[in-house]
Amino acid sequence: MTPESPWRIPDFRTLFTATALAQLGTNIGYVALPLIAVTALDASPGQVGALATLSTLAFLLIGLPAGAWVDRMRHRRVLIVADLVKAALYASIPLAWAFGSLTLWQLYGVALLAGCATVFFDVASQSVLPQLVGRGHLVQANAAVVGLMAVGNIAGRSAGGALVQLLTAPAAIAATAVSHLGSALRLIALGRTPAATPAAGSPPGPVPATGPAPAPGPASGERTAPGLGAQIAEGLRHVFGNAELRGLALSAAVVNLGYQVVNTLLPVVFVRELHLPAGALGLFWAVGGVGILLGSRCARPIAARVGYGRTLGLAGLVVAPAALLIPLVGEGVRLYVAGLGWLLMLFKTGMDNVLGVSLRQRMTPDPLLGRMNATFRFLLTGAMAVGSALAGVFGELVGLHATLWLGGVLLSLSFLPVFLSPVRTRRALPDASSPDFPPVPPVLPSAPSAPTLDLKRG
Repeated sequence: MTPESPWRIPDFRTLFTATALAQLGTNIGYVALPLIAVTALDASPGQVGALATLSTLAFLLIGLPAGAWVDRMRHRRVLIVADLVKAALYASIPLAWAFGSLTLWQLYGVALLAGCATVFFDVASQSVLPQLVGRGHLVQANAAVVGLMAVGNIAGRSAGGALVQLLTAPAAIAATAVSHLGSALRLIALGRTPAATPAAGSPPGPVPATGPAPAPGPASGERTAPGLGAQIAEGLRHVFGNAELRGLALSAAVVNLGYQVVNTLLPVVFVRELHLPAGALGLFWAVGGVGILLGSRCARPIAARVGYGRTLGLAGLVVAPAALLIPLVGEGVRLYVAGLGWLLMLFKTGMDNVLGVSLRQRMTPDPLLGRMNATFRFLLTGAMAVGSALAGVFGELVGLHATLWLGGVLLSLSFLPVFLSPVRTRRALPDASSPDFPPVPPVLPSAPSAPTLDLKRG
């Protein structure tokens, strides 16, 4: 453990362990929730697609304003409340099942509301990380977090499949609720993090022991914070006005679109067409977690030798075509061929997550982190909502395997926006003295009629 290691920062260790618990529960639920619909409620491909769509629809509905809200809130409080909300929602499923009142409509409601909580949790966690570790340690910290997500993918989805087989899917969801509750309790130990852009006239929050200090709030009576619409527009301009950030966003959106087309229909393919147990589906998804783990571990050494942008571009060119193996999923050797394609594509995703997230965080000043992350999440998870809907509609109209081919083609072409952008030529991450590091935007006065954001209710 070197002196520069983010592991020496107590708040990073707290965030990491809380995220570990949340990831375990999320991945168990990822397996169990669609299997409840398929096995307990006899859902059709279209209904499974609707369930998957609702789980990600929140990012389209509130993703952009959530970034502006999170930029004005205490990140610690947002993280804890989001975990508690998800714990309560998931706990309602085994309770309803035990009393014989579980319906598909309840699953729809849980998926949508849990998605709303996930919006705030994801935006806040990615926004607080640079404050906890400092910008110089972002690659190490992101590598650790992506590796954690991969381990959670492997352990959670394997455990999810096993729990569904042993305890039934509704009972397995109880483990998801317990994991989110444990994450919320762990986050209580996190240092009180400042809001990135305090409301006008309010004193700045306490400064964390590590990482850059937040921008001070404007003096009372001098300037007021811009309205919500202006803040959202500022985040959009920051992402789409920069060719590198735009390439990263578009490429990741196409990846998520393709993944969700495939993932939405895999439970139907495994259970109804291949007649495989729930554990087999969990293991298939866990193979992807192995790929993410390997990719996250290889990202830093390869980028140090080849260059950060070059690694992102070349990995896509070399590895992304392996996604065309995934639609071959079937009996016998075809299952293993599809698994190999899944492993390779998720290996690329692990590298992308470490290098791409680090690049966009380093290119964004602290007051814009929430809005930048929300813009990315809006695009990425919004693409998942669209992919789920496409999977449901196409699965009903043209069949399961034809729809899987659609997802495979999207994944194989997803690297093009990054490959054709200036990212491909970047050798190192920018720093605050670099000419491509954007200045902190000024806080401009609002129009007299613009409403102020009520932080207590927001």
